[in-house]
Amino acid sequence: MNQKPAMPDQKNFLLAIVLSMAIIFAWQYFYAVPQSQQTQQEVQQQQQQSQQAQVPGTQAVAGVTDRQVAIAATARVPIETPELEGSVNLVGAQLDDLKLKNYRVTASPASPIITFLSPAGTANAYFAEQGLVGPAGQSAKLPDSKTVWTAPAGVKLTNDAPLILSWDNSEGLTFRREISISDDYVFTVKQTVENKTQAAVAILPYARIQRQDTPHVDGYYTFFEGLLGVQDSKLQEIKYSSVAEADGKVSVDAKGGWLGFTDKYWGTALIPDQARDLTSTYQHFKIGERDAYQTDYLAKEPLVIAPGSSAVLEDHLFAGAKIVGTIDDVGQKFGVEKFDLMIDWGYFKFLTRPMFMLIEFCKGIAGNFGLAILLVTVLVKLAVFPLANKSYASMSKMKKLQPEMEKLKAESGDDRMKLQQAMMELYKKEKVSPMSGCLPIFVQIPIFFALYKVILTTIELRHAPFYGWIHDLSAPDPTSLFNLFGLIPWHPPALLMLGIWPILMGITMWVQMRLNPAPADPIQASMFNWMPLIFTFMLGSMPAGLVIYWTWSNLLSILQQSFIMKKNGVDVDLLGNIRDSLPFLKKKQAT
Repeated sequence: MNQKPAMPDQKNFLLAIVLSMAIIFAWQYFYAVPQSQQTQQEVQQQQQQSQQAQVPGTQAVAGVTDRQVAIAATARVPIETPELEGSVNLVGAQLDDLKLKNYRVTASPASPIITFLSPAGTANAYFAEQGLVGPAGQSAKLPDSKTVWTAPAGVKLTNDAPLILSWDNSEGLTFRREISISDDYVFTVKQTVENKTQAAVAILPYARIQRQDTPHVDGYYTFFEGLLGVQDSKLQEIKYSSVAEADGKVSVDAKGGWLGFTDKYWGTALIPDQARDLTSTYQHFKIGERDAYQTDYLAKEPLVIAPGSSAVLEDHLFAGAKIVGTIDDVGQKFGVEKFDLMIDWGYFKFLTRPMFMLIEFCKGIAGNFGLAILLVTVLVKLAVFPLANKSYASMSKMKKLQPEMEKLKAESGDDRMKLQQAMMELYKKEKVSPMSGCLPIFVQIPIFFALYKVILTTIELRHAPFYGWIHDLSAPDPTSLFNLFGLIPWHPPALLMLGIWPILMGITMWVQMRLNPAPADPIQASMFNWMPLIFTFMLGSMPAGLVIYWTWSNLLSILQQSFIMKKNGVDVDLLGNIRDSLPFLKKKQAT
């Protein structure tokens, strides 16, 4: 007899399971494992940075010298704020030495603080400069990247004390540059030009941010890293690899806007006068054998300074941690359009941004991001309570039908098609769906992805501790079953990092699925048995905060489903269902 095709409901069930598993597997392959590798590479890069070499300046270089040597080679003014430390280079008035005091390379308190900006020519050099140029044909001497500015002796740049720099071109033009810094990582540069000559002088303000050497990026589409900006309300996201092709260059003529570089947690952005017409450029070029990337803007129309008069220009530079509240405040404070896009919320911003706001709100109540995730889980459960109740009620009805289903099995014998048809008729008659048991899992998927994005992308959850062995909710559980949770001195590969929380998640998922009777179809029953184990391994390399969320969600689901089953007059025969789902226990009972 020819085998008949499976019933539509069974096909849909299998398709839904396969698609769900494919999505999670893809997430694991493209995001979780690469992210773990990236974190390790970032740590190594930060630890090695001070050991790399560089030659100062922006001309062609044959090698690199030590960062500290480069800093010591030029006159500087210290920067000291609660958030930042570093110095302003008096050569070119460049901001090229900056460390972020509130953030460390690893979660350990003994880890070094983040080195953010470094002088030109050093390994992974990263610096910013603002200045003036003259239009073509004008001979007036203006300050450039080699100009040595004068600063008062013994001064520091702090939140309360701006830095005043001066330079005289000895030809009748004097320049004054006031640099101030706010607690939102914004440097304000006010330039004053006084014309004491007998002729008008034209100036064009410009600014640039340059990176030397290609930064390491994730490359797996978790979040964007590269050259970033907004002109004419249009977001520019340009990868390092894209702009490097054939020494690429992208120029945009627009009024105002902003542009810079974005990393996972840190960013820089030039914020010009929003009323000024500019040419903004994203480009790649070579400095000797080294790759260099630059974002810059240049005013399109010169500002003419009449003899005996002066002009004042003011621009801003953001350089620091991409704290959500800070990014929002900067955008509002300076009227910068879409500055919130410094943080990559992804295509599902309508889910990820509210998820972050909810977690941050709950953190304010609970005092810990881990507890906040537990609280958010409860709130999510309350939000989907009616849907979950309907699902669990349907599953309770299915359990009541268990005696009739066993009777149909006996009547159908080995004719599986006859059994499937009889069961479909029974489901239709009693108005239940065999897919109802999977609905709670499917509902979690968009929430799961939104929470994953928030945990992985926002700096607020970077190195956020929980209790016990979880010191970083954005990193995977550091324990592993395969080295007996640290008793064996061996660090397993990412695939075998099966920590305590992923194991707890798998157990709770398995117990939750055992609240329902085993499916009559052996293929479905086998899928149900293997799913918890598969998900356990898949979540092993994902952020601990996400695994804690799923584990806690499973526990709440178990309680909710048990309550609804009892309410509908169904016995919660958990041990019996476990026995029925394990062939070796069923066989033992039969004997």
